[in-house]
Parts: sequence; C-alpha cells; structure tokens
Amino acid sequence: MRLHRLTLTAFGPFGAAQHIDFDELSAAGLFLLHGPTGAGKTSVLDAVCYALYGGVPGARQGPGLTLRSDHAEPLTPTEVTLELTAGGRRLELTRRPEQLRPKKRGSGFTKEKAYCALRERDAESGEWKALSRSNQEIGEEITQLLGMSREQFCQVVLLPQGDFARFLHADDTTRGKLLGRLFDTGRFAAVEDRLAELRRAAEERVRGGDERLLAAAHRMAQAAGDSTELLENPLPELAPGEPGLAAAVLEWAALARTSAREREAVAAAAVLAAEDAHRTAREHADAARELARLQQRHAHARDRAAELERRREEHEETRRRLESARAAESVAPALALRDDAERAWRAAGDAERRGRAGLDPAHADAGADRLAALERRFREDLGSLTAARRAEQRAAAVAAERADLDREARADEDTAADAAEWIAGWEAARHAHQQRIDAAQEAAGHAEQLGGRIEPAREQLAAAQRRDGLADQADAAADRLRQARDDASAARESWLDLKERRLLGIAAELAAELTPGEPCKVCGAAEHPAPARAEAGQVDRAAEDAALAASQRADTARDEADRQAQALREALAGAAAAAGGATVAELTETLAELKRAYEAARAAGADVHAAREALGRAEREYERRRAEQQEAERRTAARTSRREALDRQHAELAEEVAHARGGAATVARRAELLERQLATLAAAAEAVRAAQDAADRLKEADARLADAAYRAGFDTPRHAAQARLAKDEHRRLQHRLDQWQTEESAVAAELADELTAAAAQRPAADVAAAQAAAETATRRLREASAEDAAARARCGQLDELSQRAVADARALAPLREDHDRLARLAALAAGTAADNERKMRLESYVLAARLEQVAAAATARLSRMSSGRYTLVHSDARTGGRGRSGLGLHVIDAWTGRERDTATLSGGETFFASLALALGLADVVTDEAGGARLDTLFIDEGFGSLDEQTLDEVLDVLDSLRERDRAVGIVSHVGDLRQRIPAQLQIVKDRAGSAVRHHVAGATA
Repeated sequence: MRLHRLTLTAFGPFGAAQHIDFDELSAAGLFLLHGPTGAGKTSVLDAVCYALYGGVPGARQGPGLTLRSDHAEPLTPTEVTLELTAGGRRLELTRRPEQLRPKKRGSGFTKEKAYCALRERDAESGEWKALSRSNQEIGEEITQLLGMSREQFCQVVLLPQGDFARFLHADDTTRGKLLGRLFDTGRFAAVEDRLAELRRAAEERVRGGDERLLAAAHRMAQAAGDSTELLENPLPELAPGEPGLAAAVLEWAALARTSAREREAVAAAAVLAAEDAHRTAREHADAARELARLQQRHAHARDRAAELERRREEHEETRRRLESARAAESVAPALALRDDAERAWRAAGDAERRGRAGLDPAHADAGADRLAALERRFREDLGSLTAARRAEQRAAAVAAERADLDREARADEDTAADAAEWIAGWEAARHAHQQRIDAAQEAAGHAEQLGGRIEPAREQLAAAQRRDGLADQADAAADRLRQARDDASAARESWLDLKERRLLGIAAELAAELTPGEPCKVCGAAEHPAPARAEAGQVDRAAEDAALAASQRADTARDEADRQAQALREALAGAAAAAGGATVAELTETLAELKRAYEAARAAGADVHAAREALGRAEREYERRRAEQQEAERRTAARTSRREALDRQHAELAEEVAHARGGAATVARRAELLERQLATLAAAAEAVRAAQDAADRLKEADARLADAAYRAGFDTPRHAAQARLAKDEHRRLQHRLDQWQTEESAVAAELADELTAAAAQRPAADVAAAQAAAETATRRLREASAEDAAARARCGQLDELSQRAVADARALAPLREDHDRLARLAALAAGTAADNERKMRLESYVLAARLEQVAAAATARLSRMSSGRYTLVHSDARTGGRGRSGLGLHVIDAWTGRERDTATLSGGETFFASLALALGLADVVTDEAGGARLDTLFIDEGFGSLDEQTLDEVLDVLDSLRERDRAVGIVSHVGDLRQRIPAQLQIVKDRAGSAVRHHVAGATA
C-alpha cells in the first residue's frame, strides 16, 4: 500500500481545505511531520485512517467526539479524500461524516447523512471510474485489499511508540490482549470455549444419565417397600457424576429382586391356606341358610291355609255372581240390538225435524214421495246452467285479457315517448362527449410539453441563485486579492530595502566577525587596523531573513487569493451563462407558473379515460333506446287486431249470460241458489225415509228382547240387564276365583313337602353366625390374595426397572468415556491439566509462537540500533506461584551476557527497543495478513530521548526501510531531525485554524 495524496476539508484543526502530496514527500524515502503541540500532526494520521476505514484510531473515537473543525465555515462540509495504490490498483476514497449544516430556507440546522465513495483510475485511459457508494461494500473492499483490520492498520502502519513502550513493560495478560487483536487468534480462544462447552455438555449428559440411574434406583426402592434385608442394606448415597455409581445401583437392584421373590413365595403359601378355610366357611353358611329357608317355607304355608279358611264365604258369593252373569250373557245381543234401535229412532227423529225446518213452508209437511219429485225438478234446472256458467267464465277471461292489452298499450306508449325524447337529444350529447375527449387529449399533450420545460427552468433558477451568491463572493475575493497584492508588494519592497541596506553595511557585518590574529575572509590579512563600525539602524542577516520570509508568505497568500478569485470568477461566469439575464424573482415566478400550468394540464389530461368510458356508455344507451322504441311500435301494431277480435267475442258471450242469469246477479249466483235448494230437498226427503225405517226396527227389537229373557230364566228383560257385569268387573271376579284355587293348591302342596316338614322338626338355624364366619374367611382370603398380587407386581416392576437400569448403565458408559476424553482436552487447552507443565492456554501458546517471530524480527533492528548490545527474546517461563507462562519478553545485554527484564532499560533504550519491536511486529502482522506490501509507514514521537549517536543509528535503521521504494514518515518535535531530514511536512496553527506546508530539498510549498 502506498499513499499518494490526501485532501482534508474542515477536519480536526484544519478549517480550510489542505492538500498533502505524499508522492513529493516520499521521493526521498524518509520525511518528517512536525509542528507545534496541538497543530494537528496526529489529525493527519487520523484522516488517513478515517478515509480507509471510516473511523479514527483508539481513544480518539467514541460518543461525543466530532471530526468537524471548529474553524470551518458553516457551509463548508467536512470531507477527507485519499488517493492510494493498493493491490496494484490506483484508488480514490472520499468520506464525509454525519454533520449539521445550515438550512437553505429559514434558520436552524439540518443533519446530513454520512457519505462515502470509492473510485478507481483506469490504467490505460487515466480516467476515474466510480465503483461503489456503499459503506459496507467499500469497507469489505479495503479490508480485502490491505489484508488488515483497522486495529491492525493502526498498529502496523501508524506505529504508536508509546503503546509499544507500554507493551515492553506490560504483564502477560496485557500483551495477550494486544497480540490477540493484531493476529486475530480469537479462533483459538473459540476452540478453548468450544472444548469447555463440549466438556460441560458431556458432563451434563453424564450427570443426566447418573440422575436417571438414581431415579430408577429410587423407584426400585419404592417398589421394594419395607424389606428387612433392604433395611439392613440400604441404597448407596451417591451423587450424580461420582465414579462407581452405576455398579452400586446394579448390585443393589439384584439384592432387591432376590428379597422380592422370597416375599412372593411366602405370600403364595398364605393364599392356599386362606382358600381352604374360606371354602369350609362358605359350605357351613350355605347349609344354615338352606335350613332356615325350609323352616320359613313351612311356617308361611300354615299362615296361608288359615287365611284361605277365613275368606271362604266371600269366595262363595263371588262364584254365585259369576254364574248369574254367564246366564245374562245370552240375553246381551238382544239388549244391545234394542238399545241400538232406540238410539237410531231418536236420531232419525231429530234429523227429520232439522231437514223439514229448511224447507219452503208450502212443502214443510210433504211426504217422502212429494219431496223426491221436487228434487228431480230442481236437478234439471241446475243442469241447464252448466253451459251458461262456462260462457260467463269465458266472458270474464276476455275482459281481463282486454284490460291487460290496455295496460301493455299504455306502457309501450310511455316507453316509445321516453325513447323518442332521449334520441332527439343524442346528437348534442355525442358531440359534447367528443369535445370532452378532445379537450382531455389536448391537455395531456400540453402537460407533457410543460413537464419538459420545468427541469430546465429549475436548473436556470438554481444557476441564477448561484450567480447571485457567487457575485458577492467574487467581489469579496477581488478585494482580498487586491489587498494581498498590495501586501505582497509592500513586503517585497520592505525585503529589498532591507537587503540593500544590509549590503550597504556589509563591511561592518564582516568586521564584526573579525578575530585578532585570524585572517580576514575578504582580504586574507591577519591584521585588522581599521575595521568598519556598524551605524545606527544597521540591518543584520536575521532581519533580512525575516523580511524574506514575510515576503514569501505574502506571495503565497497573494497566489492563494488569486487562485480563489479566479475559481470564483470562472464559477460566476458559468452560473451567469446558465442563468441568462433574468433575475431570481423572475425565474422563481416563471417556474411557479410552469408548475401551476403543468398541474392543471395534467389534471385535465387525466380525464381522457373517463371521457372515453362516458362516450361508450352513451353509445350503448342510444342503441338500447332505439331497440326499445322499435319493439314498442311492433307490439302496438299486433295488439290492435287482437283487441277487435276480443270485442266481438265478449259481445256474444254477454248476450248468452244475460238470458241464463235470470234475476240473479250472475249465472254462478243463480246456480248456487239452485244447488242450495236442491241440497235442502234431498236432505229432508232422506231424513223422512230414515225416521220411518228406525220406528219399524225399534218394534222388532222389543219383541226379540222379551223372548230372549224368558229363555234365559229371567222374569223380565230388566232383570236380565241388571245381572250383567261389565267386562272389567267380570275379569276381576274371575281372577279372584282363579287366585283362590291356585293358592289353595299351592298351600296343600307346600304342607305335603317332606323336606319342609322335616326341617320344621329341627331346631331353628343360626344364619348370622355362619355368615359372619364366612365373611371373616373371605376377608382373610382377600388380604392374602392382595399380598400375593402385590408381591408378584413388585417382582415384575423390579425386573422391568432393573432392565432399564442395565440399559441406562450401558448407554452411560460411552458417554462417560467421551466426557473423560473431552475433560482432558479442555483442561489441556485451558492450561489447567496436570500434563500442561507451563499452564499455557491454547491461545497463549499460539501467541507465544507469534511473539517469538516478533522478537526475532525486532532483534534484527534492535541489534543495529544498539550497536550489537541488545537482543530481544521470548520467554515462556512461569511468573511464579500459580501464575501461567507463555508471553514473557526479556532483553539480553551482550555487554554483561545476562538476560534481564525490559523494565530495566533506560528511556532512550526503551524508545529504540519499542521502535524495533513495533517494526518487527509490523513485519509479522504483514506476513500474517497475507504478505500485503506496505510502502508507507508512520512513526510517532519518542526521538527526543536519544543521544546523537543513537539517533544516527536509529535513522540508519529507518533509512534502510526505504529499500524497495518504501517511504517512512516520522512524527516528532525534535529540532535536530529537521536538519537531518530534508523532506518535511510542517503543520502551522493560528486563530483561523491549522495549515500544512511542504518543505522538500530547500523548496517550500
């Protein structure tokens, strides 16, 4: 990487734009960056780092810190532009941080976002080509090209001597942190963490397996219960992770299974004994219950026989009633027939009276034959009205159809009138729609024309605004240029005047340098009889040099003012040409008018689609109206002939209906009256005939009933009717007789049974005592069975849990092996293992190798700086006590042959030792980053602590860095370096901010 040019604007202490040409400074290989304290030497290095990485080194970044210069004009943006070569590519980086700027309108400030840009120059054409404006993309591109992070760049390219002096005296932990950032050994720390994580995970898996084993053991202990043998040999108290836990659990499980099987055998023998006792008790209880049952049956039978004897008279009365009821059943059909005949006679009489009530008074007492004749005559009259009723119905249908035709005619007339009225205005409406479309299309075209004029107008307005702003700046610049020219002329005249006055008094100046006995520089004589004497106001060399310097500064200021004035004149001319002769107010009004006209035309042009849609809808409506008008005219023509035919048909039907209607309102009403009279006559005639038939049937039923009662043995039909029983009563009495007979037979059979008779002769049975003994035997059997089942279940559960424990122990074995292996690896990487003698962590081991390389690279330069006296070596000795080793750094003194701590070096020795260490570290980090070539290095301070000889040796070493066209910049206050290093970049400061000055081989810029 080689730096070419750097431009800083409003950055740090630099208020105005400053340009640094590293190519010019690097031509000699070694250049000096100097200036008073606070002038901005470090800010130049900060700007390089900010341009590359978007941030500044170390503690100079953070919240509350700003990169913007307090000396900058409000409208001047903070910006850094760096041109460099990296990876064989010529690149240009431009960055602007987030910053506040005054608002263009009104008061206050607005925040501008951060900006970055990357360009590359084409090697053939020499033109710059934009690559990216993405901060992330640019950061990745620069990191890839340089092969270093920002922290590595700040340690390798911007060598901070103070940091490395502390590095020399730091403890192992501090060195480890710095080396870890530079060499990116975080992956080795990640390996340590990963091994520790794997060890913890394996430990958790082993602990989980042990916990499962212990849980299974506790479940087996719960399943085994209170066993004497287990109480004497309890479950071992082992914590998860302790060795031997699996073997102890399996051994205890085998003891638990053996004890459970012994208890199972005892329980099985107890069940067999309980079953025998239970069987005997149940048989005794069954015999007692059977004896008690037989004795109870015999006693119950005697009680039932006594009850039957007490109810015998009631039984005989029931039997006599049933016999009379059976005799009366033969008279029942005649009784039912006579009752039916009487009810029919009474109903027929009521129907006859109702039927005669509706007759004409003239026919109220007519007989059945007279009423039948009247019915036949009315039926004939009703039949003659059938045709007339159909004609009347047809006439009504014709009238309804005529009414429908009239309604349709009126609707068609309204439709035709509406269509005719709408069609009459169609041409005017179509013309209006077309005009709307034309106007919208014309507005759209006009809007397009106006849109093309807005941007040129806006650019012209911006140019006019720039022109007006630049005019005032150009006038001010012209005034400054005139003043600068006057100042430069006056300073030059003053210098020439002093020079001339010095030349006039040069004899006195030479005489002042004469020494008695020493030859004169002008004539060579050793005697000086009359040396010239200085007059009042004599000008010496210092006054002339001061005047010359003032004249040069005035010339520089004049040239800068001339350059600024020329730039403003060119910018003003360009803005004036672009703005034309119009004022800002005129252009503002013109732009506003264009925008208003454009918006109005665009709004009007947006109506094209709606206007076309409206025309389409109107054309479809026109076609629909024309079709409706034509259809209405066609229906009107067809309706006329139909109405004439309906009128003729209606007249014919009306004549026929009027003749058939008689005096009624309608034929239907006439038919309804006839039907009603006919129904009344038919009902009355039928009722008269039914009444005569019912009277005849009643006489015949009375005769049959008297004959049936006599044959059944009853004096009168009334007695027979009284002897009859209802069906429910008859069934009840018969059921009572049947129950008597059944009960009498059952009691006799029960008293004749030999078993019950024999049981009655025996003593009363004690069922409760036998049942209590049986229940006691049953309870004992249940308890023995439950104990037996529990013993079998206990054995099965212990077998299952033991199998699980064996499986868990087998699965745990490889996990424990993995844990042991991972624990050894993690302890070795963490430096806590017994076989890690020096207690070095893995990351420290890697960093120790890097530190050996750094010490070797630093020794090559330290030996030369110290004239072969000092050598840096790496030490991996432990720091004592329980401390760890790996990152020790010692210096070997060739004068004494002893190795001693770097803290014993003096201030100057510490400086060149830290410088050698920094240069060595830069070489190693460069190789670690991929061997990217570093053509530009900066070394910060520390030279004031060196004596003249050591300073020469250090400069010789730095001068050797120029090999292969490498440039080294030294940042220092040491005045002697200004005489030794011809190429210089001076930083000067004043109230207006700092500025840079180039001094190369006597030339000043």
